Formats: sequence, structure tokens, C-alpha cells
Amino acid sequence: MIGMTFLLIYLFIGLVRVIIHLPKEDKKKFFLSLINPRLILKNVKDIIFDVLLHVKIWKRKPLLGYMHSSIAFGWFMLIVLGHIETWFYVPDRTSTLYYPVFFRFFVMETNHTLKGSFFFFLMDFFLLVVLSGVFLAMFKRIRSTFLGMRRTTKNSWPDRVAMYCLWAIFPVRLLAESFTASISGGSFLTRPMYLLFSNFLSDTYHIVPTWWVYSSILGLFFLLLPFTRYMHIPTEAFLIILRNAGIKVTSPRKGYSEAEIYSCSNCGMCIDACPMMVQKKNLKYATVYYNRFLRRRKWDKCNEIADKCLMCGKCVAVCPVGVDSCGLKLTYRNIEPVNIRHDYSYLGQAEAGVPELHDGDVLYYAGCMTQLTPVISSAVTSVLERCGISYGFMDKDGGICCGRPMILAGRSDEARALIARNTEIIKSSGAGTLLLSCPICYKVFKENYNLPGIRVVHYTQYFNSLAKSGRLRLNKSSVRAVYHDPCELGRGCNIYEEPRVLLRQVGELVEARQNRDESICCGGSLGSLTLSYEDRKSITDKSLENLTYDSPEKIITACPLCLKTFASRSNVKVEDFAVTILNNMTNTLK
Repeated sequence: MIGMTFLLIYLFIGLVRVIIHLPKEDKKKFFLSLINPRLILKNVKDIIFDVLLHVKIWKRKPLLGYMHSSIAFGWFMLIVLGHIETWFYVPDRTSTLYYPVFFRFFVMETNHTLKGSFFFFLMDFFLLVVLSGVFLAMFKRIRSTFLGMRRTTKNSWPDRVAMYCLWAIFPVRLLAESFTASISGGSFLTRPMYLLFSNFLSDTYHIVPTWWVYSSILGLFFLLLPFTRYMHIPTEAFLIILRNAGIKVTSPRKGYSEAEIYSCSNCGMCIDACPMMVQKKNLKYATVYYNRFLRRRKWDKCNEIADKCLMCGKCVAVCPVGVDSCGLKLTYRNIEPVNIRHDYSYLGQAEAGVPELHDGDVLYYAGCMTQLTPVISSAVTSVLERCGISYGFMDKDGGICCGRPMILAGRSDEARALIARNTEIIKSSGAGTLLLSCPICYKVFKENYNLPGIRVVHYTQYFNSLAKSGRLRLNKSSVRAVYHDPCELGRGCNIYEEPRVLLRQVGELVEARQNRDESICCGGSLGSLTLSYEDRKSITDKSLENLTYDSPEKIITACPLCLKTFASRSNVKVEDFAVTILNNMTNTLK
């Protein structure tokens, strides 16, 4: 009761603190979500699937998923069944908080009735489920690779004490219920253990001390929980409610961000996922440690990790809780002072250089990286011309950066200046569609620009729609090619299938060992501010190794930065998606 009372008070104060720190508009979203039937159902579904059953982990690593879900769901069921037993047998004690937890101790029921036998079986069954998960958790600390993890996090001493308490809670409960099985009833697990122990424990003096040990360990775990990784147990459900309400990161340490930080379970899945971990010296830059340092307010270490991160988003993709660690790092970069003066007076004089377009016309924006790889813009415009598309080339003679690099660097004011001028040019063009060939540009135009009435598409999407309408006709070759999912296009914008649909029409498409949301960053990301060239080369080599394990004849990507990065170190030909489509078109020039 001491532990539970302390925990409930701590959680209530934390809940109030998070809500107070939410921006006014986010507070409104949160409270409206609590009365929205659709969101209520989604919250319940997500809490069951993500918090109790850990479906996300099951999909990636089944044995690890079983470990987490057996402890979480098994423990939840023990609590539920304990309350049901209390309602059935002693309804007058349902208001006593601790009674259902210690039902076997307080109630001297036998298993002579059908209802009794049924509940005894269920309680033993779910206790066995939890014990199997605890055993796997212990074994994971010895050999994590058995559960699909190459590395695990280093625990602090409070984490270790809480972990040992968690490991001890259920074995001690098994002993306590087994010792009491003769008077309070037992089933297939506790009854045989009682018969075993009764051979050398003839008296009953050990029963009460065992229950007190169970109570003490449970209470200690509750007292430690707010200061350890296990705070994620109660916080995850609250984070899901906030996320489903449409609330996003706005600060590195307050409001929604605080809920995310405390929801991090320190499971370590992000360590294996991070492309920087190809170098052992970079282990300290893993996202799990960034979240830990944020929680402890170790700002110098937070700054170091935030600047080093590639912002590839793979840690977010594999996180079973869905913590937006990239968003947390971006907000942290935003609070760092920028001491460099910038002159943006040229924006006022920048010429659009765009012919007058109409609603159905396409405005093509190549972006800085495509300008550095002109083979891409040449291929894109050639495809458009051969398909008879009326278009304008917004930055043919040089233009204004989309603003994404400035956002990644935490320079929000500078990014807003670029976005405002580009928005003005795009709206004045009269185009109905904005076409991008760079995923970096595509992501920022989708998320940070306000372009009502203008369709924003990446060229993989647009070419796919042209093929569906019959305007783009392709010829199939025998070339075996692998497609690399760029970080900003795949994990950033969830575009995976569109490029593959067309690539299957022009040749034999093989897959990388890790693809789609587990695709490995090329290493050339603009996201990192401090990662060394040598470290980037190691990441590029690892990514190429992943792409070529099935011996493709060609590597195809849909990002100018990836193209440039891979081409500098690959022994296999690297080609842009637009070039591949152009080379396999049957359309003739008009």
C-alpha cells in the first residue's frame, strides 16, 4: 500500500504537469479526444495491442515480443482475475485496493466448486505465462542474440534493483500461492508444488513470511518505478492517448516530450537499428541514451547526441512505443543559439523563372541536391516531355533551397524565410501539381508548406500514376536490380510500394536484406551536424553490403543524395529511379 500510494501520487502529479505544459491548442485537442467515440475506441485498441500485447515487437522479433507480452499481458490478467474473484466471493471487499492482489492469502476457498477450479486454473496459467517471460528476460541478459538483439542497454543501479525486483516478484508469488494451496486452493502449477514442499515443510510458519516477502518486493518495485526504465509501464498508455489526439513534439523536455521520454522502455532495439552503431565507439550516441540523458537533464550529453544523429528515423520506426526521438532532437537543436549572421536579402530579388501555368499543369522543383546531380533533372524532364505533360521548371537556372537542411540544423527562422519565398513563387505560378525529385524536398513541402489546392507529389508517385493512366509505357528487361528506400521518402513519408510497382515492370526486382522501414541510411544524410567522414564511409559500406547481398546487377534509388553517396563507393552500378524509367520507356518524343 505504501508503494502503490506513492506511485499513484507521483503519476497524478506527472499527469498534471504534462497537461499544464501542453500548448493551449494541444490542451484542447487532448480534452476533446477524451469525448470522441472514434478516438476512444482507437485508444483502447492501441493500448491493448501496443502496451499489453506488444504486437510491434512480435512482428519484428517474435521471441522478444513473446517475452514482453507475456509479462505485460500476463500480469494484467492476474490483476483482472484477482478482481473478478473478489467480486464473486467477497463483493464487500472490492473497494479494498490490496485485497485482489492477495486474494489467495485472505480467502480460504477450496477448488471443490466448478467456478473455483476454473479460476484456480486461469490464475496458475497466467502465472506460468508471466514466469516464462521473466525467464526469457533473465536469459536475454546472458545471451541477447537468442531473442534477436545484438546489443542491450547498460542499466543504471536503480534500473538494476528494479529489474531484480521484477524478476523476483512472480517466483516468490508462486512460492506463496503454492504454500497456501492446501487452504486457499490451487491448480496444475501450485498444487504439485505444494505437495512437493509439504514433504519437507511440515509446519505452516513459512506461509506468512513468504507472503510478506512478496508484498515487500512488490512495494519496493512500485517505489522504484518512477525513477527507472519501468516508468514506461504506466506512461505508455497516456502517450498513446496524446498521440492519437494529434499532439506532437514542441519542446525537448516539457509537455508531450516529457510523456515520450518517460515512455521509453530502454529496451535497446534502437541500438541495433542505428546505422551509426556500425562503429562501436558510437554506441554512446544511441537514441536510448539520449532519452535517458534528457530525463536526467544532462544537457551537454544531449547536445552531443542530438548533433551527431543522422536523423534517418530508423530508431523511430523500430521503437515499440513509437517515441519520436528525431522530433525530440530537432526541438533540442532549435534551442541552441545560432551565432552566425545570415543575409537573406537576395530572397526579395529572387526571380521565379517560371512560365505562366494552368491548373492542370505541373511545376517541377528539382532542389539543391538534384541540381548537383543534373542527370536526374534531365531524366525527369525527359519523361514529362515524352509523356506529353505540360510543365514548368521552377529552379532550372538556380533557385531557393526548400528549407529542410535549415530545419535539420535547428535554424527555424532561416527555414521560415526560405519557405515563405518559395510559397510565394509556387502560388503565383498557377500550377495544380508540384513535382519533386528529392525526398528531402518532398518531406518539407508536405509537412512545412501551406499550399492549398496544389497537389504535392514525389516523382515515384507521379510516374506511377502516369503508368496507371497509360501515358507512361514501359519495356521490361532482364536486369536484376535492388531498390534502396531513402530515409526521407520511406520512413519519412511512407512511400515504399510506388517505386517498386514500376521497377517490377522494367526488370527483375530483388530486395535488400533490410528494406522498407528497416532500410539502412546511405551515410550521406544532411541530418548529422558532426559525424565524421570516416564514420559516414563505414555506414555507406554497411548499407551497400546490405543492398548487394543477393548479387543485384544494379542499385536503384530515388534520392539524389543517396545516388551521389553510393556511386562514390559502390562496385555495382548505381542509378536514379528517373533514369531507369527513362531508359525503359517505349514512348516516343512528340
